[in-house]
Amino acid sequence: MNKSFPKVTIITATYNSSATIVHTLNSVNSQTYQDIEHIIIDGVSTDNTLQLIESTNFKGIIHSERDKGIYDAMNKGILLASGDIIGILNSDDFYPDERIIEEIVSNFLVNEVDAVYGDLDYVDANNVLKPIRKWVSGAYSKNNFLKGWMPPHPTFFVKKELYEKYGLFNISLWGAADYELMLRFLYKHNVSIAYIPRVMVHMRAGGQSNISILNRIKANVEDRKAWKINELKPKWYTLFLKPLRKLHQFVVVN
Repeated sequence: MNKSFPKVTIITATYNSSATIVHTLNSVNSQTYQDIEHIIIDGVSTDNTLQLIESTNFKGIIHSERDKGIYDAMNKGILLASGDIIGILNSDDFYPDERIIEEIVSNFLVNEVDAVYGDLDYVDANNVLKPIRKWVSGAYSKNNFLKGWMPPHPTFFVKKELYEKYGLFNISLWGAADYELMLRFLYKHNVSIAYIPRVMVHMRAGGQSNISILNRIKANVEDRKAWKINELKPKWYTLFLKPLRKLHQFVVVN
């Protein structure tokens, strides 16, 4: 890793993302940090997503082919990445200001860590200036995982070498591959990490794991698998607390 000016790769998976992709791209293009590689992994969109990307004079990498889901697309992006630090930005998410990546890099260098994370705001899909949930992560403690804690994945930036050492996303997990990866990196392998106490990403509301009770149950089953495949043992209450921790996110402070 270049300790003076590390290269940052941002990976965005797209599929029929025409409604939001330009906003996402603009939030990356506006960053003050200079050495950013942006990789688009497209699942062969049938709308005008690719045309919109090209209309912005996109200078990154576009890779379009069928995939096995969003985590498979993320894995493809990681394998293509040439950056020292890798972050994931979903196609309907965006950075709240132009200094986010600069601050992330600074935290890597000052704290000499393998990963950083921060806070996330869920915003109204029709009014992105209106926050409807606030995910305040808090400082990291390994035991927090036993209490149902996890950091918001879009704020999770890691050195590329961690993926090379500890592996990519487990695409057999429907909706918990991000949880499993962070559990593996942080709880199992004890990688060093720093918390940035500020909102790093705005996410439009409407995640698949939260839109129905059935999906929430399915997600809980996969959370259990995440511990099992890593040969780790949660407390009896760990996975009951995980969805309950989200309730306080709806207390929005204006």
